[in-house]
Amino acid sequence: MASDAEIARAAVLKPIEEIGARAGLDAAALYRYGPHKAKVALDAVAALPARRGRLVLVTAISPTPAGEGKTTTTIGLGDALNLSGRRTVICLREPSLGPCFGLKGGANGGGRAQVLPQDEINLHLTGDFHALTAANNLLAAMIDNGIYWGNPLGIDPSRVTWRRAIDMNDRALREIVVGLGNNGAVRQDGFDLTVASETMAAFCLASSLADLETRLGRMVVGQTFAREDVQASAVKATGAMTALLRDAFAPNLVQTLDGSPALVHGGPFANIAHGCNSVAATDLGLRLADYVVTEAGFGADLGAEKFFDIKCRQAGLAPAAAVVVATSRALKMHGGVAKADLGRADPQAVRRGAANLRRHVENVQKFGVPVVVAINHFTADTEAELAEIFACCADIGVGVHLCRHWAEGAPGALDLAEAVAALVEGGTARFAPLYPDPLPLDAKIERIARDIYRADGVVIAPAAAKKLARYEAGGYGHLPVCMAKTPYSFTADPARVGAPEGFTLPVRDVRLSAGAGFVVALCGDVVTLPGLPRRPAAESIGVDAAGVIQGLF
Repeated sequence: MASDAEIARAAVLKPIEEIGARAGLDAAALYRYGPHKAKVALDAVAALPARRGRLVLVTAISPTPAGEGKTTTTIGLGDALNLSGRRTVICLREPSLGPCFGLKGGANGGGRAQVLPQDEINLHLTGDFHALTAANNLLAAMIDNGIYWGNPLGIDPSRVTWRRAIDMNDRALREIVVGLGNNGAVRQDGFDLTVASETMAAFCLASSLADLETRLGRMVVGQTFAREDVQASAVKATGAMTALLRDAFAPNLVQTLDGSPALVHGGPFANIAHGCNSVAATDLGLRLADYVVTEAGFGADLGAEKFFDIKCRQAGLAPAAAVVVATSRALKMHGGVAKADLGRADPQAVRRGAANLRRHVENVQKFGVPVVVAINHFTADTEAELAEIFACCADIGVGVHLCRHWAEGAPGALDLAEAVAALVEGGTARFAPLYPDPLPLDAKIERIARDIYRADGVVIAPAAAKKLARYEAGGYGHLPVCMAKTPYSFTADPARVGAPEGFTLPVRDVRLSAGAGFVVALCGDVVTLPGLPRRPAAESIGVDAAGVIQGLF
């Protein structure tokens, strides 16, 4: 079969106005960014009727180098629902340049289940991430500028907590010193990946531009010498930040290979942020369609938990069904098989690795959401290996479907689409977050660690515990918790695959994201600005003589 890039290059895309019409949007509602992508005007969104669609979440087992295909399955399911006659919009996150040039490469699905135009989505789309980076760093500049010009707010330079942002993996910028050369107060600073910034989180969780400005204003950027919190509104940066983000806040419309409307907007990572596309795009989809299919990043222990406990809680969303994606190859890795040996059939390894699938399914069910399992099919899968996955699902009483959307597009996911529709129409969802708002912050961390990760307990570093107590005293105890942890394991150790037990979860630090509306708990060695691998993907990316970008996939 042709490669992802070859399939994408051969596609004949429809004008974006035609895709808008399929979604129920007039051409006048679209701001064109070339022939195949557009922003949906905010005034046009406001004129639409209230939410009417049903929300379906696609999540997955713990990721492995073998690949699971969560985005591919989200696209294939959306295409299949449309093929079955159910009006469907797909909601995805925007790819970050960090992984595009680092390790992962592009992020528009694969095979016959892709969102397009491929290169434009991966390498800038409509410039949203650049606007977010600029807004974040404007606030940083204005904080330091105020300190330089007499420090009227009395900010203690050693207690500035606001960090700069960059949409590129660059480990050299994790910790820096600013203010050298008589250019201001010398202090330690650092960069986060733009997708891990609170600016991104506030952007993705805001329901309107006015709500966005409010969220930006209440972000805590540091403390005064008197140990009082300083909010961004006091720095007088939030108006200009909102101006920078005005156009970016409008959702982006693109299309799948099969011509399904796809809203690609916002891009927080699920291991270091809350991992869901924007509330604005999800809300738009629910106003336009009967079904909205969305994904949450990495495994269900991270993306799905945060989707339920943060996004759904804040946005008043009630998902009707969920899909957990697995592959026999990934389950073999969770069963102890090395990547180099995945070509060899090993049903027993699949059986061992299926413990990871079982745990993720059980975790999603804890939120009162009905679940179906999608096996993303690979041509090398054997009947014996697939039988082990079917047996696991039968044992825990969930439906399972072998999906061939990568090779066949929408027809390859029709069985999954009918199963999802049956769950949705059955009306059995009784969604509720994992924990109530009044639960103390440290208890929320422990609830997630015990109930979702299956840890025996949590060890919170003394300095982090002091911060949690201060957040509680400051009136932030009602906020949900955003766990920052390796995506590769239920533990904080990426090497412990499968479904480990008998461990404690180390929380080394916590950060307040008052504007986004959550508290971040940093577990183990996780970092908020990744570095490039020894051989970054950027080494293989270029432009050929015809001006076509090569090597991104």
